[in-house]
Amino acid sequence: MNAIISASELASDLAGPTPPVLLDIRWQLGGPNLRSDYEKAHIPGAVFVDLDSELAGPAGSEGRHPLPDLEVFGAAMRAAGVSADRDVVVYDGGQGWGAARAWWLLGYTGHPSVRVLDGGLAAWSGPVSSEVPMPAPGTFVPQAGARPLLDADGAAALARTGLLLDARAGERYRGEVEPIDPVAGHIPGAVSAPTTENVTDDGQFLPASELADRFKSLGATGTSEVGVYCGSGVSGAHEVLALAVAGIPAALYVGSWSEWSRNGSRPVAVGPDPQ
Repeated sequence: MNAIISASELASDLAGPTPPVLLDIRWQLGGPNLRSDYEKAHIPGAVFVDLDSELAGPAGSEGRHPLPDLEVFGAAMRAAGVSADRDVVVYDGGQGWGAARAWWLLGYTGHPSVRVLDGGLAAWSGPVSSEVPMPAPGTFVPQAGARPLLDADGAAALARTGLLLDARAGERYRGEVEPIDPVAGHIPGAVSAPTTENVTDDGQFLPASELADRFKSLGATGTSEVGVYCGSGVSGAHEVLALAVAGIPAALYVGSWSEWSRNGSRPVAVGPDPQ
């Protein structure tokens, strides 16, 4: 099943006999949640999900957006109407990071059919609504482990034995700036692969063939495992999604740089080269 869906395909599915559950994951780094934006206008039937409180646990030693408590996450999904036997489509404001986090987390916990609206709400030309729906409760019970997950040790090992991609901006990878985390630089052996280079100017993914060529040029040759990290496991999920569009399975290091850089004993590399 394709990991993304176009706005026209979504419109068709919503008009069909078994429309998907719609989740609105609009989110901004470091700011208040965007529920007020959702309440002003959203795709009809969509339910707002807060990334910081429902798709992540409290910030701490495991990073800024660690995995959520499964009971909290499961309750939020059921309240939104999510069941394992019904398709889910997630979207955000257009950047794709919040939606990708929901896509990855639902897949990681066993939901078999989740897609991301390519280009997000910005790509939607259909009607919008300010009516907040009250869906019938869903039955989804999350069970961890359906997608590969890396911890810090696993990410360090993969950087030596396979391909570990750093999805942050190039200047953060090189250690030239670090606006959020305590140390600048990257995991030794990781390859710079900014997730912003996976999309067009309007936020839609590049064609699958172009993404495959990009990742092949970075070392994803099909003969070794691939992993991704970012600042806190959000934009990294977007890169895992891009890899999925290209047909390349990849693991996510959810703790990412926000966890790695909090431990003073872990090595840090700076500059344009992986090592």
